Amino acid sequence: MPADARFRRIATDITRRIQAGEWPPGGPLPSRVALAAEYGVNAQTVRLAYVHLREAGLLDGEERKRVTVAHPPAMRTLTNVDAEWPYSSETTDTRARPATEELAARLDVRPGVMLRHESMECLEPGGRSAMLVSSWWQGRRRAHVSFTAELGVAPLREGQAHALGLLVDSVAYRVVRTRLDVHGAPVETADLILPLDRWIIRL
Repeated sequence: MPADARFRRIATDITRRIQAGEWPPGGPLPSRVALAAEYGVNAQTVRLAYVHLREAGLLDGEERKRVTVAHPPAMRTLTNVDAEWPYSSETTDTRARPATEELAARLDVRPGVMLRHESMECLEPGGRSAMLVSSWWQGRRRAHVSFTAELGVAPLREGQAHALGLLVDSVAYRVVRTRLDVHGAPVETADLILPLDRWIIRL
């Protein structure tokens, strides 16, 4: 197994064990040497897993010092799904793509028509990912005067889980937001993916 796959597999398993309560928030994790022996890998592989989990906000502690489980971040409340994100964000994908049946229905276009697309990762002030937003529209972006929003839940795909520091197939909030023009016609639709452990939704 490639080294990259090994440390990601170990990071995923450590995340599972934290979520199961094996190591509580604020509590120490075993040393890299101890975990390396448990997983049958080099201590460097465990170090890479720890670095990955620190970047994802699941662990606290600096290099060569005691590593502890991070306390859960403060909960945010989402009340306006059309508000601008007040902190930094990163655009992660802008490739155009054909409209699926679902997107075609949301935008009132033909399935297969090419849509503009943007995926964005909204970051907390400390750099941790707070939510993911994927938007689709046809042609140039147009102004909107209102929007609709539907709240549900959905399992995280691999890329989403990696960005949010969660396990694949973990359940997250999914808000479907569709922006409307002055005539009530859809001009843009988006999926907002929000981790259950970081958000309260009040629409």
